[in-house]
Amino acid sequence: PEGARRPAAVAMAAPGEPAAGSGGGIPVRGVVRGAESAPVPQAVVTLISLAGRRLGRSVAQADGAYTVDAPGAGSYVLIASADGFQPQASTVVVNGEPVAYDILLSGTSGLSGVLRAAESGLPAQDAMVIVTDVRGDLLATGTTGAQGEFSFAELVPGAVTVAVNAAGYRPRALPVEVAGGGVTRVELDLDAGALLQGVVRAPHGPLADARVTLVDAAGNVVGTATTGPDGAYAFTDLGSGEYTVIATGYPSAATALTVTGHGVDAHDIELAHPGE
Repeated sequence: PEGARRPAAVAMAAPGEPAAGSGGGIPVRGVVRGAESAPVPQAVVTLISLAGRRLGRSVAQADGAYTVDAPGAGSYVLIASADGFQPQASTVVVNGEPVAYDILLSGTSGLSGVLRAAESGLPAQDAMVIVTDVRGDLLATGTTGAQGEFSFAELVPGAVTVAVNAAGYRPRALPVEVAGGGVTRVELDLDAGALLQGVVRAPHGPLADARVTLVDAAGNVVGTATTGPDGAYAFTDLGSGEYTVIATGYPSAATALTVTGHGVDAHDIELAHPGE
């Protein structure tokens, strides 16, 4: 009839469980809200016992209203979830009377951006983008598209680190504060990585399996390489500055032996780089 009040929520109970609001228990009802107190329709609200058993489930209506039934007095856990929002869990205490409990959900945020070459301004395609939290835990990974763009959805707001690694460019990482709502956008310029390559030669020609060490101006080892059959070596993604290149062959090896009257016809010597 006209003026009749509609149910606050449409509940779907699991097999063998009473439907929410069916009179099979004590109702727990309220409104699920998001940013600026806007209702969150289609939010799923689940009531579980402290032992983890599901007792009721409700899908909020267009105005965010929900209702679930608690089987009796006691403490329960109320879980609410919705697309684009962080799940929310809270404890409710039922004392034999209907409980009014509104739920506030925090929206997840997005992060997007574009990578460009610092010198030319051209987009950096197929670059690896990694997002970690302040503890270093991985949150998201992806690669840039043809225009150097990247995008991540459903990130928790807060401080993150965006690390970028692209062929031909120097790696870069920077802190980013993901806003509490909407999409945070960043633009990164990548410096080109310099290439150092050459050939180690001996008097008889190119020297294979030589160890090449690259040291920066502060004395730090930037990298090591082993020459191929053609004596070639290479270092990539280098920044501008002064470096020292050190090339060595196998270190000397010494062994002790005793030669008898018959001589020794099988004394092999093995040369190798340290650590091999």
